[in-house]
Amino acid sequence: MLKEQREYIKTILISCLRGKFQHYTPESKVMPFHTRLLGNDRMALFSFIQSLNTSFGSSIFEPVATALAQSNFAEVERQKVVGTQISRDAAIVIEDIMRDLKAAARSPLKDNEIAVIRKAAGQGEMVNIKPTKADLYLKTKSGVFYFFDLKSAKPNKGEFEGFKRTLLEWTAVWLAKNPKADVFSVIAIPYNPYEPEPYARWTMAGMLDLSKELMVAQEFWNFLGADEVYEDLLDCFKQVGIDLKQEIDDYFAKFNLKNYD
Repeated sequence: MLKEQREYIKTILISCLRGKFQHYTPESKVMPFHTRLLGNDRMALFSFIQSLNTSFGSSIFEPVATALAQSNFAEVERQKVVGTQISRDAAIVIEDIMRDLKAAARSPLKDNEIAVIRKAAGQGEMVNIKPTKADLYLKTKSGVFYFFDLKSAKPNKGEFEGFKRTLLEWTAVWLAKNPKADVFSVIAIPYNPYEPEPYARWTMAGMLDLSKELMVAQEFWNFLGADEVYEDLLDCFKQVGIDLKQEIDDYFAKFNLKNYD
């Protein structure tokens, strides 16, 4: 990782934490047993972490991913509007794919899905659509397009059908206006909560082509950085934690000023 990238990423982390400290107010839940047992500072920290988790993707992971990708890709963009129109024929193809996947009548094969969508993308009437924005859009220097949907480490079982549909729709709307494009749509999981074991989420196997529609932890970050940057990235987080340790401790210590008899 370049020195400039390290410093910029550390700036992102520091800004995010200090902004959160400045504007965050713990939820006003009364939990008398918990607070007496664990203390107000630990309860405030628990609430803070929950709140931070909800914004980690947009506040930290997206800008960090952008910073890593800038020097390695021809185009980099956050919150990309992939397209606004899809052909009726492509929409029918997507429905057929989704139906068969849900019924386990086919296995998810990314290359085959792209091929059938490509054939239908310019066929039939074009209709307006408003697909989810891509969290991260990349164009390689050789002209290959990538659209990433950044997700939490442990998505719920019921969410994967929607994830898959989004990936297929991104492919269809992009091919509608770029019929010869090499395009890939991918779910990105920023870290592996099961490490050192491989990432294993039982709900994915029947819906996603795991070799081509999923990047987890090192695979994702190293792809962006075009190098083995994952450990460097973790070190940036560690260093910011060390640098701000006293500031973090002081922030949560103030919650213990209120004592209980």
